[in-house]
Amino acid sequence: MKLLLVFTLPALVLASVGLTLAARAAPAPPAKPNIVYILADDLGWTDLACQGSNYYATPHLDRLAAQGVRMLRYYNSQNCAPTRAALMSGQYAPRTGIYTVGTLERGEAADRRMKVPANVNQLPLDKFILPQALKAAGYATGMFGKWHLGNAGDYHPSRRGFDEALVSDNKHFNFTTIPPADYPAGQYFADFVTDRAVDFIGRHRDRPFFLYVPHFAVHTPIQAKPDYIAAWEKKRPQGTHWNPTYAAMIQSVDESVGRIVARLEELKLTDNTIIIFSSDNGGLGGYQSTEAPSEKKGFTDNSPLRGGKGTLYEGGTRVPFIVRWPGVVPAGRTSDVPVAHVDVYPTLLDLVGGTPRAGYTLDGVSFAPVLRDPSATLPREALYWHFPGYLESYVHPRGWRTSPVGAIHAGEFKLLEFFETGTVELYNLRDDIGESRNLAAKAPAKVQELRAKLAAWRTQIGAAMPTMKTAAELAATPAASSTGKQGKNKKNQN
Repeated sequence: MKLLLVFTLPALVLASVGLTLAARAAPAPPAKPNIVYILADDLGWTDLACQGSNYYATPHLDRLAAQGVRMLRYYNSQNCAPTRAALMSGQYAPRTGIYTVGTLERGEAADRRMKVPANVNQLPLDKFILPQALKAAGYATGMFGKWHLGNAGDYHPSRRGFDEALVSDNKHFNFTTIPPADYPAGQYFADFVTDRAVDFIGRHRDRPFFLYVPHFAVHTPIQAKPDYIAAWEKKRPQGTHWNPTYAAMIQSVDESVGRIVARLEELKLTDNTIIIFSSDNGGLGGYQSTEAPSEKKGFTDNSPLRGGKGTLYEGGTRVPFIVRWPGVVPAGRTSDVPVAHVDVYPTLLDLVGGTPRAGYTLDGVSFAPVLRDPSATLPREALYWHFPGYLESYVHPRGWRTSPVGAIHAGEFKLLEFFETGTVELYNLRDDIGESRNLAAKAPAKVQELRAKLAAWRTQIGAAMPTMKTAAELAATPAASSTGKQGKNKKNQN
């Protein structure tokens, strides 16, 4: 039997209107946000005007901060490579084996009382790193700048999840890149990577992209554009900041941020782009608070924080961290919640709706809730550091910025444990941001508690430990050079 369906004209019209209204009522899925991560090199916690400097001028970064959130207790490793490894892998240094640049046997052998583990200089290929995770989530990926995790073969970022990658990490002028790239004679490297960044944004405006711009500035050699230096030489130092060439380098980084933001605004991508600005470790200075007095003082100062790059004091590990995402991250806010480099990977996945790779370990936690509401807290017990080697002094011909050391930051307390001597230092960062009052003798119970947690963490994560040299090994160690020069382990200021 055949069924005859008859529709009158009014019924067809109503059905059509209903379908149209239904189509209009169904919201389009939200577009994934773009991500731009700009990383300065060796920029200290107070090296921005919005972070307290009365000398350095950073109008573009100040504007970015006014439009977003500043994390006032954001932490990295004590120098370049381990921070970059943690950012990309989401893992603490004991899992990657990357503790420093080059070797942990720095300085004079005769001054090292401990045997140290081997240091890894290329990010292991078994790590499923951040660009790979974002690429799997549908992102176009690009990076231009300092990689510092292996530039050859499969270790190059173009083989690690970046669709496009140009790297260079040792010069501000007359630099070479891998792969080779042309640029105008005399161009400053900060301008070169910015040119590449704004070009990448323009070419990928129609799909979600992750752009990583790790500057070489303000790393040594301290070099800047001559006209910028000349302008800064006319300005008087203010407070603990004084160096006109260093200030000119900061100006170039700030202008880079301004150009990238302007390109996003021009293409109307601002509202759907997460912009992050940070540094890889503290500034190269502040050693008058951690070493014997010296006429040499570095190029900046991290006051009120203690110490500088290469130490596990706050001046070596606490750095600026600014996030802007209009409509999601509130404007003009700050947060005192402690967060760290290992948290960036899970945070970005959280913000874009990505998922970690099954079976891959992430040591960090997402601080997306804090970005959305800076008054929020995180369900985490502590942050950890492990540095089982030596970094030679920058201000003395011999001695250390740090010897083998571990640290834990739990609540308001921070404990440092120096392996060579067995001494510990305990600070209440709420009351003593400058780590000037060691509370270890007054709070033995807290010392015992934090030291036990730090030891348990080292065991759990499989941290490689240094060991004391035997009397025979110490006797066999060549005498230190009378000139104070480090020979093959010369200072590289990393």
